Amino acid sequence: MENFRKVKTSEQDSPLPFPDLPPGVVEMKVKEGSKIRNLMGFAMARMELKGTRQIVFSGCGRAVTKTITCVEIMKRKLGGLHQVTKVRYKTLLEVWENKDPQPNGQVENLTVHKNVPSICILLSKDPLDPNEMGYQPPEPRDGLWTLLLPSTSPSPQPLLLLGLRALISPVLKLQGAG
Repeated sequence: MENFRKVKTSEQDSPLPFPDLPPGVVEMKVKEGSKIRNLMGFAMARMELKGTRQIVFSGCGRAVTKTITCVEIMKRKLGGLHQVTKVRYKTLLEVWENKDPQPNGQVENLTVHKNVPSICILLSKDPLDPNEMGYQPPEPRDGLWTLLLPSTSPSPQPLLLLGLRALISPVLKLQGAG
């Protein structure tokens, strides 16, 4: 492939994997080069409108992690959001052109069909079907620490240190330090 250069990449359009979406639902298509700040500014403004009840974030390939980051930021800032996550593959079409033209002057092209992982995440202010595959209920308002800690503990630090020690001690034993 060193004699070829990528000319064009396009993804095949496919419908969102959520069948009962209302018309005009906000879809955030996250790309590898998208800025999280820009995505979140637009998405937060739309979700804070009274009429907006749902939003979908989608991304494929290297944008999957950025898509998840955007969703987690929104869930933390707004709270009380129900989530359904769907993972699938999407086909990208890449057109590659030969750097060295043929002796007759004709350019040789190569088309590659590439399957890449894709994620679609639906966030909703309204309850969703808890039996649907990929459903996550809203996080408790007080956060995770209230679920993990006894009510007498003033801070999460002792529990956190115990958890870190449990994670690190097998590594130290492997290295001969423990």
